[in-house]
This record gives sequence, C-alpha cells and structure tokens, in this order.
Amino acid sequence: MKATVYKSTGSWYNVQTDKGQAFSARIVGKLKIDGITSTNPVAVGDVVQVEMENELENTLSITAIEPRKNYITRVSPHNKWQHHIIAANLDQTLLFATIIQPKTSTGFIDRFLVTAEAYHVPAVIVFNKADLYRPKETARFAEIKEMYEAAGYKVCLLSAVTGQGVDELKELLKDKTTLFSGHSGVGKSSFINIVFPELELRTKEVSGWSGKGMHTTTFAEMFNLPFGGRIIDTPGIRELGLVDISRQELSHYFPEMGRLIQQCQFNNCLHINEPGCAVKNAVEEGGIHMERYLSYLGILDSISDKNY
Repeated sequence: MKATVYKSTGSWYNVQTDKGQAFSARIVGKLKIDGITSTNPVAVGDVVQVEMENELENTLSITAIEPRKNYITRVSPHNKWQHHIIAANLDQTLLFATIIQPKTSTGFIDRFLVTAEAYHVPAVIVFNKADLYRPKETARFAEIKEMYEAAGYKVCLLSAVTGQGVDELKELLKDKTTLFSGHSGVGKSSFINIVFPELELRTKEVSGWSGKGMHTTTFAEMFNLPFGGRIIDTPGIRELGLVDISRQELSHYFPEMGRLIQQCQFNNCLHINEPGCAVKNAVEEGGIHMERYLSYLGILDSISDKNY
C-alpha cells in the first residue's frame, strides 16, 4: 500500500492513502535512500510504501520511499554540516516576503531562489502586507518587482487584510503541490486562515495525532485544498544556509546569469574580475540588475570550496 506523508513529528509521521484515509506511521528498520544524506530520512510530500503495524491503534510501518520527483533542502538548524529536507515532490514554492513589518532582505530572497533553482522547484515571490505601503514602500516594491521579473520570476502583491491579490494566488495554487516559506511574521498563516478557513479547524484537529508532545509549529505540514491541490506550510526560516552548492555552480542558479555563462571567455569564470566576462558586461549595460549581482558576490563570498 502507498501513502503520502503529510506531517513529520520526529519519529512519527502522519500519512494519507490515495483514498484519503489518515494513519500514524513510523519507520521500521533502516531506509536506504541513494545519494541523499539528511537529518530526516522521510520528508513531507514523500510517497512511501506502508504496511499495517497495529490495527487497533491504526498505525502503519513505513518500509520504503518512492523515488522523489524533486525536493528542497536547507542546512540543518542543529548541525551546519548536515542538511534537512524541507519537503519533497513539489510543483512550486511560494516565498512570502515583506517590505515592511518586518523587512525581508533581498539577500535572503536570493538565497532562497538559488536553493529552489538548484533543486528544480519553480519559485514565486509573494510580497504581503500591501495595505501598509506608503509611497516609499510602493516605489521600492515596483523596483524589486522589476528586478525579479527581469530575472524570470513571477512576483505577486498581496494583502491578507484587504484581500488584494488573494484570487490570483488561489488560481496559482489550484491542483498543484506548493511549498509555503518565508520568515516568521510575513503572514503565511494569516493568508492560509483567510483563504482556507477550513484548514484552521483541520490544524487543531491534526495536532492531536501522534505528535508525542512536540510543538506543531516546529514541523512542516501538508494540507489538502478544498478546490484541488495541496499546500505545505513550514515554520518561519530565520536564515537559509546553502547546501552542496560550489562557487563554480552558483551563477547557474541566477537565471539571468545562467543565460550568459556560455558567452564568457573562460569556462571557469566566476564573474568577478576575469576578462571577457559576459555577466559583468551585462551588469555594466543594465541587463543584469546591480542589486542581484552584488547579492551574487555576497553569496559567493560565503561559500568555501573547502567545505564542498
């Protein structure tokens, strides 16, 4: 029998079968996953093979993991030398950001986008709290929107208070599995509760599953949408350390740079001060936004190939 993982609470997992039946499940023995070493062997979104363990307690044993279409990962919050899979088998990810209360830095956004590119997960940037914008914030949003759209990303403006942009986002979510991410306080939960009030009840209900006393906010959790599709809500991310990305690879994950790499004079060009660099030429001519380029340099500086 196959089931999809909806929530992980450490040693126990909440899973649902294709028929919508809900069970608690746990890993029996060791699962072998080729090429992946992470702190969590099974992630939300994984499709797993299960067997009945205890009919009276309605529990299952996870015996195997189906091959993943993709997954997205971050540095483990407990060990910077290991990584933690946030979620698997995604159609897209929505990064919730804010220009005010709190301010999301473009450096954080760029690190998230690099991670999404590296793991083949299409990303959409959602700027929330539009109702708080004054002329200064409106101008900054227009600048950021232009910068990311030029790089190839979809950028949405949202107000969970007034409802601005809600219908557009619902259309994006329909019939897809979408990861929600962002700092704490950017309004992910407010959006979920306003658009899908059914899920607020579901959240309270689900927290009674085999959580074994763990805080429900600590773990990613997947919900079925009433109009088709699924969302995976994640705890707020304070910072995002990149995993297994070398200095040489980094520019491939900035789409506007990736399109020009073949035109550089040297195959191993890092786009810093090498002659004949197509990326630097594009920056100087305005084809690549200076803020994105400086962000690239900042991330490049944080990567040590010794640790790769």
